[in-house]
Amino acid sequence: MSQRQLPIILALGTTQTLAWASSYYLPALLADPMAHDLGISSNWIFGAFSASLVISAMLGPRIGRQIDLVGGRQVLSASNLTMAAGLVLLGFSHSVPVMAVAWLVLGIGMAMGLYDAAFAALGRIYGTEARRPITGITLMAGFASTIGWPLTAWGLSHIGWRETCFAWAAANLLIGLPLNFFMLPAIKGAKQAAATAEKPHVPLDRTMVLLAFVFAAVWTVTGAMAVHFPRLLETMGATHVEAIAAGALIGPAQVAARMVEAGFLSRFHPLWSTRLACVTHPLGAAVVAVFGAPAASAFALLYGSGNGILTIARGTLPLSIFGPKDFGYRLGIIGAPARMAQAVAPLTFGLLIDVMGAKVLIVSSALSLAALAALFLIRAGRRPD
Repeated sequence: MSQRQLPIILALGTTQTLAWASSYYLPALLADPMAHDLGISSNWIFGAFSASLVISAMLGPRIGRQIDLVGGRQVLSASNLTMAAGLVLLGFSHSVPVMAVAWLVLGIGMAMGLYDAAFAALGRIYGTEARRPITGITLMAGFASTIGWPLTAWGLSHIGWRETCFAWAAANLLIGLPLNFFMLPAIKGAKQAAATAEKPHVPLDRTMVLLAFVFAAVWTVTGAMAVHFPRLLETMGATHVEAIAAGALIGPAQVAARMVEAGFLSRFHPLWSTRLACVTHPLGAAVVAVFGAPAASAFALLYGSGNGILTIARGTLPLSIFGPKDFGYRLGIIGAPARMAQAVAPLTFGLLIDVMGAKVLIVSSALSLAALAALFLIRAGRRPD
């Protein structure tokens, strides 16, 4: 990574860590205390969270197109304001309707502020050279769960879930907003380009459909694990503390895998690293099926390593196949089914865990292997725009 890229990578890595920790990773720990306080089942919380991901999926292509036109500075800065508003509203929720509206606002913020938007911003800045910066920001943001879950747990223990939401809102305003606004470059001629732009034509060919399926399948698993990982380990016999401790290993495993991706695996087409990443979750599930709760840490490390590479592949694989033209818009289209799948995953897997317990890993492993099969149907060559 060049000295010119490093400040932007550090800034976006920090803001992505904050964005994920203060939105996507919240329900895993906030769902139960929120539900208890509101007098409802925690499935209502997961349902509202799922709705927020549906909103995020619907907005994805539009957000990507906007970044293609004007760059990521405006969009990512607006995401911090939107997330802060959603978190404040969530903290003030004393009824189900207000809670639901808060999660919908957070869904808009996630559409503007999570990885797809950051990847599109880097593609707009660096073009075909964006693979290393994409890897760089995911190296940092891989610690989102490692940082976010313990901080949220500390907040729950010391100040309560409402005040924890307010604290995350303040972090978005005081840390995320200045970094996104002042560190990302303004795009020259952006206003004129936006005024004269026509809607791009991106055909939904075989490769686009296969990529959409791959990321929908693996992001179903990611969505389920992000919300239910501690609970899943507890069904295997782990204590709450042991489950949180094992979950904290996911972040370092993601970062370690991304370092391998940035070094050794960068010599190869992203298809090969993506295929490798699809194997790790089923392998971890097999280990924990044999050894039970004592193997929770091994499961977390295997799952985290694969998820770390898959996160990078969501940006680098379409870039390597289609190139930088209309990159953000294309990411939005490919990512829409994945976000829809993420929306369904928390509630669906929550219900499946109630019925199947730890055997739900059979379902998640089958999804990972289906994605692997689809990847072998995709050619590695660059496609014409």
